[in-house]
Amino acid sequence: MSAFEIAVMIAGMALINLAIRWPVYLFADHVRFPPIAERALAFVPVTVLTAIIVPMVLYPTDGGDIQLSWRNPYLIGAIVAAIISWRWHRLMPTILIGMAVFFAARWALGV
Repeated sequence: MSAFEIAVMIAGMALINLAIRWPVYLFADHVRFPPIAERALAFVPVTVLTAIIVPMVLYPTDGGDIQLSWRNPYLIGAIVAAIISWRWHRLMPTILIGMAVFFAARWALGV
């Protein structure tokens, strides 16, 4: 695939993305959801992030079995991040400490 074809493909994807999202943003102020729907929609980001993160933590290798052991640096980092988040409810320390523990565990385990 040539560079021109790649550029045209990226531009086409951007236009399709804009065409799909633009009406939503245009009419967002005119549509009101019922309170119960708004409460339910508040859980969407947490649900999506959980669906992305949990498989990465439990199945760190492609096609491998579930790894629930102390030799899984992804699991160690995730557990520490969950504890930090639960205890202090602060995003930046959760990310920084969780990543630091992950990289330290990865280095210590030689993974």
